[in-house]
Amino acid sequence: MQIPQQPDASLLLDLVKTKMPFGKYKDRLLCDLPVSYLEWFSREGFPKGKLGMQLQTLYEIQLNGLGALLEPLKKM
Repeated sequence: MQIPQQPDASLLLDLVKTKMPFGKYKDRLLCDLPVSYLEWFSREGFPKGKLGMQLQTLYEIQLNGLGALLEPLKKM
């Protein structure tokens, strides 16, 4: 039997504190990126490394209608 893993709180905090390092939305917080931009990455490919993992996670959060989960973290 596999035990369900808890979400990594530090990953979620990174989404509300990290700024996009390049592109059209440079210097915008990852959590504030438009869904259309995340959809573009989904179609074209996410960057490699930590940023790609963050963007992919954020895309999944938005895709599943869970964006409100990040709101309390923005105030931390």
